[in-house]
Amino acid sequence: MKSDISNASSSVSMKMQRRREALTAWLFSAPSLLLLLFFLIIPFIMAFVLSLTDQRMIPNPNLPTEFIGLRNYIRLFGEETFYRAILNNFIFAAIVVPLQTSFALILAMLINQKLKMINLYRTIYFSPVVVTMVVVAVVWSNLFNPTEGFINQFLKFISFGRIQPIGWLQDTHWAFPAIMILSIWQGVGFQMVIFLAGLQDIPAELYEAARVDGASKWQQFRFVTLPQLRNTTIFVVITTTILAFKLFTQVWVLTKGGPQNATMTTIVFLYRQGFRQLRVGYASTIAVVFFLIVLTISLFQRVFLKEEGGR
Repeated sequence: MKSDISNASSSVSMKMQRRREALTAWLFSAPSLLLLLFFLIIPFIMAFVLSLTDQRMIPNPNLPTEFIGLRNYIRLFGEETFYRAILNNFIFAAIVVPLQTSFALILAMLINQKLKMINLYRTIYFSPVVVTMVVVAVVWSNLFNPTEGFINQFLKFISFGRIQPIGWLQDTHWAFPAIMILSIWQGVGFQMVIFLAGLQDIPAELYEAARVDGASKWQQFRFVTLPQLRNTTIFVVITTTILAFKLFTQVWVLTKGGPQNATMTTIVFLYRQGFRQLRVGYASTIAVVFFLIVLTISLFQRVFLKEEGGR
């Protein structure tokens, strides 16, 4: 009898403990859930509703907003500019993400040394990150100047005049690579700091054991550094991919999507439709489709990383 009473009280106690833990979890999660609700879920629902209408930025009493169903989506999927913008986003991510990640790791390893004035070097490499992208884009627009820009002058100097001036932002072949160069230079410092934190978290005993076993510098990097930086690398790749798909500011300041849509991205296309041509309903359609594309990529990354982690 006493045993039954003891088991019953223990069960009640465990249930109360679980309820308290669940309540605590919900209380701690509430701020994040509210932010997601007000800044992600509700805006997405509003965008989807607007995408089914011909809503304009400036209402016209003579032309009231009408429900048009999937007409915006049909028009969007027949828009060549939209496909060019999506393709440019994927090209940008495919090139910038691996290059920026690699350069960030190299810089992090260089400044993870016990050298004099090492903090100065870290500050120099990180300084472009704290400068707003608008300022960076304006500075680089002068560097890319086809006649008086530093880059063309430097290429002319080292080639003894054999390399002719390049119209970096005017040529359809060079405009997008120029924006990639700018983006890598501006953002590499952020990833460098993350890699630096990861490098400093690797136990020194692992390197000592590798040296005792006769491992070379390359072998230490391959079998010690890279495996220990796996989680850091995953974080860097994911955040850089997200930033790559948000590409807008440098494109708008430098080329506005030109020349001939060579640098057109999805956000630039959305901005043009929504704020320049005042087609809010059509711009909302672009936002909904783009959100679903990015969501699909994120889910794919989640499944892939989960499989990798389970090995």
